[in-house]
Amino acid sequence: MKVLIIGSGGREHVLAWKIKQSKKVDKIFIAPGNAGTAEVGENIDIDAEDINALADFAGKEKIELTIVGPEAPLVAGIVDEFSKKGLRCFGPSKAAAEIEGSKSFTRDLLKKYKIPSAEYAVFTDAEKAKEYVKEKGAPIVVKADGLAAGKGVTVAETEEEAVKAIEEIMEDNKFGEAGAKIVLEEKLEGEEASYLVFTDGESILPMVSSQDHKPVFDEGKGPNTGGMGAYSPAPVVTKELEKQIKEEIMIPTIRAMKEEEKEFRGFLYGGLIIKNGKARVIEFNARFGDPEAQAVIPRLESDLIEILEACMNGSLKNQKIKWSNKACTCVVLASGGYPESYEKGKEISIGEKGEGQLVIHAGTKLENGKIFTNGGRVLGCVGLGESIKESIEKAYDLVEKVKFEKMHYRKDIGKKALDRGEVPTGGL
Repeated sequence: MKVLIIGSGGREHVLAWKIKQSKKVDKIFIAPGNAGTAEVGENIDIDAEDINALADFAGKEKIELTIVGPEAPLVAGIVDEFSKKGLRCFGPSKAAAEIEGSKSFTRDLLKKYKIPSAEYAVFTDAEKAKEYVKEKGAPIVVKADGLAAGKGVTVAETEEEAVKAIEEIMEDNKFGEAGAKIVLEEKLEGEEASYLVFTDGESILPMVSSQDHKPVFDEGKGPNTGGMGAYSPAPVVTKELEKQIKEEIMIPTIRAMKEEEKEFRGFLYGGLIIKNGKARVIEFNARFGDPEAQAVIPRLESDLIEILEACMNGSLKNQKIKWSNKACTCVVLASGGYPESYEKGKEISIGEKGEGQLVIHAGTKLENGKIFTNGGRVLGCVGLGESIKESIEKAYDLVEKVKFEKMHYRKDIGKKALDRGEVPTGGL
């Protein structure tokens, strides 16, 4: 079959890398792709949000399956548009993608169906939001309601910091329409983890656990980013905790969406906070996490296309899935200055990869046979090992083989796992 993958990040490269291994797939197109996706398929110069052009291309090329990577086209309704034209597109409908597209919708949903989450309030008036901050005090979390590329969240440790975040979002329009409404939430204490599932709207098929590292600097300092690295499995997600996550969070959320006539099919990502052996929801994403995908997908031994087809056909409950017992770590290499202003066009050199090492491209472009930086998050250095410790060592060994001007990365990816002590990877 012919497959089209929409997006240009590390998530899309690792998906293309995995899908190329399927015996069902003859040809992969990536729109718009990056320097890495060009090695596993054919890049197509169409923007990920140009839905009409993408649908026209899929129809013309007789694409049998389109997989949507980023959130923006999902929230804009790409799956609905493809379906109208008789094209198979993997991901949630526009109505279902609201679980990521509107934080207030999600908070209201979780409250209505008694799914463990945080206390919150929603505002469209900046002054009233500031009054709420003074009433509740700090720390408090300030979130733009809409999509902000993972950067619309401020964990304010002081009231002054919270007020500044409200002003930036609502008065300075830092995130445009995404900030017309804001959500103020209690700061949930604990350790974060990412829990992803495949779903056909009825059943879920869990993936192995992972843990993202959002802040740009070591020890969780600095502004939030799209993610500076991830590893899998996350030792904080024990067997007992996984049972609670499935029974109290993921399955009830899928049922709640169906009850609200917003049936969700696709990848559902739960951003969770763990404390005292219990999980609560920080956020949901309507697609595969990035960089979680780079830590999870390399551990998948099953044919990804078969799983995606089962989600679309409503037959997921009969689908088996096999994971490698190896651990996986991804360290993101970013442009200096990210997540604020940064320069593009820096030439990249990549040394020889060893066994169990992968270079996943994100913000890169190919020009005259050379690779250049073309985004904030540039590359993911991935290591697979028999233990989390070995996977971290392999990832950082690979980091040393990559060079570009003003390269920035965190040096503590996976440290939380090591601090907990080594755990067996099988089944987590």
